[in-house]
Amino acid sequence: MHRTQNRLEELIHLLEKAISLLPIAQQDQLKLELKALKELIMDSRPPRILVLGRRGAGKSSLINAIFGQALAEVGSVKAETVMGRWYTYSSARGSMEIMDTRGLGDVSQGRELQLSDALAGLKNELHTLYPDVILFLNKAKEVDSRIQEDLKQLVELRNFIQYRHQYTPPVLAVVTQVDELDPVDITQPPYDDPEKQANIRKALKTLEDAFHQQSIKILQSVAISAYARYRDKELVSQRYWNIDTLLAYLLEALPRSAQLELARISQMRHVQKRIARIIITSAAAICSGLAATPLPIADMVPITGAQVGMIAAIAYLAGRDLNQQSALEFLTALGVNVGAGFALREISRALAKFIFPGGGSLISSGIAFAATWGIGEAAIAYFIEGNTLEEAQKVYRNVKTQKEER
Repeated sequence: MHRTQNRLEELIHLLEKAISLLPIAQQDQLKLELKALKELIMDSRPPRILVLGRRGAGKSSLINAIFGQALAEVGSVKAETVMGRWYTYSSARGSMEIMDTRGLGDVSQGRELQLSDALAGLKNELHTLYPDVILFLNKAKEVDSRIQEDLKQLVELRNFIQYRHQYTPPVLAVVTQVDELDPVDITQPPYDDPEKQANIRKALKTLEDAFHQQSIKILQSVAISAYARYRDKELVSQRYWNIDTLLAYLLEALPRSAQLELARISQMRHVQKRIARIIITSAAAICSGLAATPLPIADMVPITGAQVGMIAAIAYLAGRDLNQQSALEFLTALGVNVGAGFALREISRALAKFIFPGGGSLISSGIAFAATWGIGEAAIAYFIEGNTLEEAQKVYRNVKTQKEER
């Protein structure tokens, strides 16, 4: 991993140098695209999330649902989380920094704390490390229970974070345990019963109104079910609902540097594909811009490097190692980017700048854009969707043709 990281850093430096050789008018946009790639890939780090809510609101269950496995201990009677502190939750796919707070209003025997003491403990943990986003959890059947008191504590914590770190974390309001709403006999997703849906909407509206009364702006509100039962760490049954929607909102709330890790952890394809296409967009724009340079053939190395980096990042999203060699092997298997045939095609593309004076660079730019986008979509098909190499080859050809015809 360390060696691969060094090679990716070398690639970024190569792209920076190549972009610096372009006309000034073309540099600014490409520098923005490269900055996006650097933040997503090179600056990638675990997301930091503060999960706030009363005892039994489902904080630990949600953490398990995000990872797709039993990591956080779930308490069915007494609160399992005793005091707000940062925890690192890790799996083979990655890690998250979670402040899994002591349940607000917890009065479990031996764990009584004055509210002021609990808030002081939270602030102490937030003194040096602050969350990227706050998830405020509330049970669907208790959205009107002492909610104003809880929201005042949320305001106090956000004000402290703003004072200490000059950053106000966005808030996602989450209604949990919707499977327990009437009709209670409808426990399995997708909860499309009209009465169930009406009660879910009512719970969401009640929570949104409470936030409005406290003048707290929320990024989004979402209702979920995160119930799962494990035996010896093995999943026995689950009633997950809307977790993917919550993750999409959470992804939007996170800084770019924390998005790659969350998408990799989640194992949810649509979340991973969303990040993959951000990477493809930036990589295709960079390759297109480099191909428009008036220097023939000189752009081939950085363009190929950008495509390799793009593939490696998409493979990493899917749970593979961030490995440039694997990316090169994928390109070879696609038959697009390695070997004498590719070199001849690239030389022909570069010479188009001379064969068609004035328009050759535009032709070259379009081909590079289409090829890079096609490679990226093929990588999604193969690494994220699990399609065969033959199917990925078809995706590459079809997408490349579509992009070239536009």
